[in-house]
Amino acid sequence: MALTACSAGGFGSAGSVTIRLVAADYGDKESNSSKHYWDDVTSAFTAANPGITVDVQVVNWNDIDSQVKEMIRSGNSPDVLETGGYADKVAGDLLYKASDVLSIGTQANLLDSFSRAGQVEGIQYGIPFVSSARAFFYNKAIFERAGIAKPPTTWDELRQDAVLIKAKVPGSIPYALPLGPEESQAETMIWELGNGGGFTDESGRYALNSPQDIDTFSWLKARLVDPGLTYADPARTDRKTAFADFAAGKAAMLDGHPSLVQMSKDAGIDYGVTPIPGRAGPLKSTLGVADWMMAFKERGHRKEIKKFLDFVYSEENTLKFDETYNLMPVTHDALLEMTTNGKHEDLAPFLALLPQATFYPLGDTSWDAVSAEIKKSGGGAIKNPAGVLGDLQKRADTLRAH
Repeated sequence: MALTACSAGGFGSAGSVTIRLVAADYGDKESNSSKHYWDDVTSAFTAANPGITVDVQVVNWNDIDSQVKEMIRSGNSPDVLETGGYADKVAGDLLYKASDVLSIGTQANLLDSFSRAGQVEGIQYGIPFVSSARAFFYNKAIFERAGIAKPPTTWDELRQDAVLIKAKVPGSIPYALPLGPEESQAETMIWELGNGGGFTDESGRYALNSPQDIDTFSWLKARLVDPGLTYADPARTDRKTAFADFAAGKAAMLDGHPSLVQMSKDAGIDYGVTPIPGRAGPLKSTLGVADWMMAFKERGHRKEIKKFLDFVYSEENTLKFDETYNLMPVTHDALLEMTTNGKHEDLAPFLALLPQATFYPLGDTSWDAVSAEIKKSGGGAIKNPAGVLGDLQKRADTLRAH
């Protein structure tokens, strides 16, 4: 009975504690699996902290959410989890506050915009781990053929460039507008931010059918879609299609994240990256996306978790992960290193925008369900802005109420 109790409580050898880490896999094959990174980090941590060992489980993105739900349901939560979202765990009162499991120095090193995005009702639970941001990509060769000297900075300039491209570069897609179910919430939010809108108002309530948002889709419909300056049916066009068209030299302009840099380079595309055009000028705050670290209370290993997370968030370890997977940093020291070491010039436009990133309403426990609704039907706003956005607002209000 005593041995069983020790095992269930997470104890290894006498006087030692084992904490469990479950993390998403950012690799696409065994040779670059994230397990190699975590094995190195945890081995170094154990060497520096002989009384604590870390049991690592790396799970692919398709399965991690369902597996973690089963762990929680069966009373077998991990101590530390790294995945895409945290708010549903906060709703279940499962997590430590970030201040409970991070030293003051580690907390201060997190970029402010990301720390705020990890809050629920003013308290931070989600600890950012890696990030991404969006910027405007354009095909320099197509621009040259169309006689366009520089990338657009406003919506009207973008439309004018699209008209020239359609006329002078037949067969190209002037602007690749992906509003299909893969990630319509991202393209939607980017355009709405450019018009002073977004998914929530200043009080944090959903505002999916605000006047600014309806005006955004009305502009897109009248100025880009109806004149044939993008896809025939953006609501059925996914991001992967838009990225593939840009990498194939077919699309002239689109909003993209850093993975498109490597895709474009591999395809030999002469491309440029610049801030995203807005209604009156370039966006000062672009869409930011983050994956999150969180610490569970169930097994009571707060002190051990705190030591481990402070180790994980050292500059050496965060920088290694970011550079291995060409991801963006969430800490001040890693951001400074990546912007000054001369190794990441292709990421410079993204790095410059990162500290001012704007996020989805991640701290709202209904966001996952609302996001699913936007993916499912939000693209239809390109045909009926007020009607579709109004229906989405009603569903969002209902989901939040429940």
